[in-house]
Amino acid sequence: MFKVLGVDHIGIAVNDLDEVGKFWTEQIGIPCTGKEVVAEQKVETSFNPTPNGSEIELLAATDPTSPIAKFIEKNGGRGGIQHIALRVDNIENAIADLMAKGVKMIDEKPRYGAGGARIAFLHPKATHGVLLEICEHEDR
Repeated sequence: MFKVLGVDHIGIAVNDLDEVGKFWTEQIGIPCTGKEVVAEQKVETSFNPTPNGSEIELLAATDPTSPIAKFIEKNGGRGGIQHIALRVDNIENAIADLMAKGVKMIDEKPRYGAGGARIAFLHPKATHGVLLEICEHEDR
């Protein structure tokens, strides 16, 4: 059995990481703690942590074939909320428990995402249209 520890982050697809990052930093007051390219997912990310530990993750495509580029294309060329991530205590147990309950997974094994987090995505058909990510951080 696994335990959900909270909302880890909300992933927002963007066309321009710097422009949107400036909005979150200057207008909303949530500064960026750094950027990272995740080559496997063909994205550049930035994280803007909130005081309670949840983060806003901005994602910009580095390749027109990336899932983020496809999301933006389907969204009429605009960005938007692309996924919600829940932090779990044990990602292997979470995947096994979800699959045992018949939940369709995109990732049946964890993979590495931004910041070294171990992640897995649930299929949106199983979550009533929401792209849901589960993640585990070794340092949190």
